[in-house]
Amino acid sequence: MDKGSTREKATGLRIWVAVIGSTLGAFMAVLNIQIVNASLATVQGAIGAGTDEGGWISTAYLVAEIIVIPLTGWLSRVFSMRRYLLVNAVLFLVFSAGCALAQNLGQMIVLRALQGFAGGVLIPMSFTIIITLLPKSKQPIGMAMFAISAIFAPAIGPTIGGYLTENWGWQYIFYVNLVPGAAMVAMLWFSLDSRPMQLHLIKQGDWLGIGTLSIGLGTLQTVLEEGNKEDWFGSPFITRLSVVAALSLILFVWIELSTKRPLLDLRLVLRRNFGFGMAASFLLGIALYGLVFLLPQYLGRIQGYNPEQIGFVLAWIGLPQLFLIPLVPRLLRWFDARLLIGVGLGLLASGNLLGINMSADYSADQLLIPNVLRAIGQALCFAPLSAVAMAGIEPENAGSASALFNMMRNLGGAIGIAVLQTFLTKREHYHSNVINQSVSVLDPETRRRIGSLTNYFLGRGISDAAVASQKALIVIGRLIRQQADIMAFSDSFFLLGAALVLALAASLFLKKPGTVNTGDAH
Repeated sequence: MDKGSTREKATGLRIWVAVIGSTLGAFMAVLNIQIVNASLATVQGAIGAGTDEGGWISTAYLVAEIIVIPLTGWLSRVFSMRRYLLVNAVLFLVFSAGCALAQNLGQMIVLRALQGFAGGVLIPMSFTIIITLLPKSKQPIGMAMFAISAIFAPAIGPTIGGYLTENWGWQYIFYVNLVPGAAMVAMLWFSLDSRPMQLHLIKQGDWLGIGTLSIGLGTLQTVLEEGNKEDWFGSPFITRLSVVAALSLILFVWIELSTKRPLLDLRLVLRRNFGFGMAASFLLGIALYGLVFLLPQYLGRIQGYNPEQIGFVLAWIGLPQLFLIPLVPRLLRWFDARLLIGVGLGLLASGNLLGINMSADYSADQLLIPNVLRAIGQALCFAPLSAVAMAGIEPENAGSASALFNMMRNLGGAIGIAVLQTFLTKREHYHSNVINQSVSVLDPETRRRIGSLTNYFLGRGISDAAVASQKALIVIGRLIRQQADIMAFSDSFFLLGAALVLALAASLFLKKPGTVNTGDAH
């Protein structure tokens, strides 16, 4: 074997180590959001935070993350990819350990924001490494690996979070990052080439764009996270933030389209595959993150499941993907990527639409088939959609494309959760009013039910008939509320299914790129 082929194999090994290390980092950054959300009530109680205040534990991380994602491409050029990624990987671990040691809400919010700034770097950098270091024929394999971080991590996060909190304590939802994080740092240290910093780019930076984007995304994320609790535009705080977000983002778009050195090349959106791929990714984000929000809410409120039981149910969305995602690159050799995207989105939509007629008996067993459909759908559509959208993106545009693609998916998730929170409340009120109108004490069936429950309480030690009757009315009120809640959740699953149908419609406009189906599974 000659020196040339040996060098080529050595280079190939380092590239794959870089891809594995960076996707592991992205996996931990996404996983951390869902692990913490699954155990948020426990963390709030441990540090003495109220429910409303404790929401900032999640908000601080998400605001920091969504701000740093679009800045990552430019900052990695300024400080070099190796230095920028390694420093942020180490900081992510440091701040993770710091969160476990936080003593009060103020410390936790600051540490979570810092963790979000560092963790947000890991997601688009993994995507960029796949696009820039892997040859076109291997990129579907890289995209399949990235899919594990983007779609498997949210699904498995509640399972891990519930288990750790129930059996080890809430601190371990942060400590769990340390061992895989150390492996990530080692792999990145070994695999990434050292390049000189380009500090002169700081002077040439699009600072107006950076400022308007940071303010716009930060305020928008805060509006989406806190809006439902603050009664949306009934709150002066939310109204002011919404105006600031809208004006900042409009100004950002104008700056990016008029400046010579934009932070993000927004003209990439005009490319057919990237534009429609990004739209489909945005809608997919609504469904993926919306589902991870909706199912735990349903299982906790309606079925009374604890975090560990909820995690077990959600595991049927996550675990099958570990076996399915590695098969996707091979499928891309045999089938048109657009066909896989369509089938995947169709199965995802079907899994959600199966939940539109739920009853009080709709629990873990009934969720098994919908969750398996969701698992297959997510595995089939994510990597092919990423590959088709990014096909033809030049290396010099990889940073902008990666930032836009990942930012829109995360933004879709934030918007989806915000819409679902409000939608659930409104639909529950609507169904309660409708049911209450049909339940009258003058109705014979209602009177029979009240009588039956009154006799039940009289037979259980209550001697006063008026008290027993009052308890019967309370039980009926609870049943009405439960039925209204179930119907509201059914409507919400329909909403997720509709978002996926729209994503499927957007994917129909994708053109077949010549390089997508050449991925080698070996």
